[in-house]
Amino acid sequence: MVVPLSKQTTDGTDEETPLCCGATWGDGAAQAADARRSVRALLAHAPRTGHTAVPPALARDAELAASELVTNAIRHAPGACGMTLRLSQSELTITVWDSSTEQPAPKKADPRRIGGHGLHLVQTVSEKVVVALRATGKLITAYLPVAPPGTGSPVLPSAIPH
Repeated sequence: MVVPLSKQTTDGTDEETPLCCGATWGDGAAQAADARRSVRALLAHAPRTGHTAVPPALARDAELAASELVTNAIRHAPGACGMTLRLSQSELTITVWDSSTEQPAPKKADPRRIGGHGLHLVQTVSEKVVVALRATGKLITAYLPVAPPGTGSPVLPSAIPH
């Protein structure tokens, strides 16, 4: 179930208030495309609330990170999963939760391997990635800086070629 963005954000133009939205999927219902759509919706909504528009390269990186994290939840954890997005003036956080209590381990980059690159890609486009294990599963949060103070460009280079 994806909660509409309009039901989760303030209608004012207060750039100090973080924008948040989330999605929860039942067993077998999660789709990476839903995660990407949620990221696009949040980032498109941001300028209407007084937040600075996110640069296109960062938007692509955020979609990639959300897609990979949800795909990993689908592939490696049975049951329900969910995602929360939070956009502040300084960063976008993407948190995905799932039912697996296993610590994820990024695989070494190998251009000959098909698959297994998701967590490595998320780490590449994020300032940091934090895993919090819980009794019922885990939370993985990717932190993507929106822009360094006083500039309009993202801090990290995009992992996606332009």
